[in-house]
Amino acid sequence: MSSEKINRRQQILEALAHMLEASPGARITTAALAKEVGFSEAALYRHFPSKSKMFEGLIEFIEETIFSRIALILQEEPSALERCQKILHLLLAFCERNPGITRLLTGDALTGETERLHGRILQLFDRLETQIRQILREAELREHLRPTLPLGGAANLLLASAEGRIVQYVRSGFKRKPTEYWAEQWPVLTSGFFRETVAAAR
Repeated sequence: MSSEKINRRQQILEALAHMLEASPGARITTAALAKEVGFSEAALYRHFPSKSKMFEGLIEFIEETIFSRIALILQEEPSALERCQKILHLLLAFCERNPGITRLLTGDALTGETERLHGRILQLFDRLETQIRQILREAELREHLRPTLPLGGAANLLLASAEGRIVQYVRSGFKRKPTEYWAEQWPVLTSGFFRETVAAAR
């Protein structure tokens, strides 16, 4: 694929993200998007066969950005609690910097779109929750720590706390920042979260 074609695709996705931010609640048409980019609708379809594929392009951007950075956190941070904190802060900060794209994560921008797109978002959050569950499982081996809740419930609690802030952000029209109060809330949320295993107590 030529660099010009890649740049055009990027331009279209950036315009779509901008429109999602600028028009909360509005359904975006390809005609309006073509006008925003300065292309004809026919030119849009040369780069993306459908609007659904444009949304998929944005979802792929979210996945690549989030999970490539999670890989770095896992390399650099040995503590399970710090890993979870940094991963969730990464998610919240990403949403704060990309308000339009965040409407995809909450499903707000996907009303009337294909089930496949909703499935991609569900898969993304499932992957995040699985990653957190894996970190908590490894904490027992690496640090002799076990969540006081069952593993699935513990991972779900942490992710749901971040998801709630993301929903508030979109619902407030991007006024209520997802990272606001997070640093103060995290120690309260995780107080008593872990208990030492029998192996550590010996």
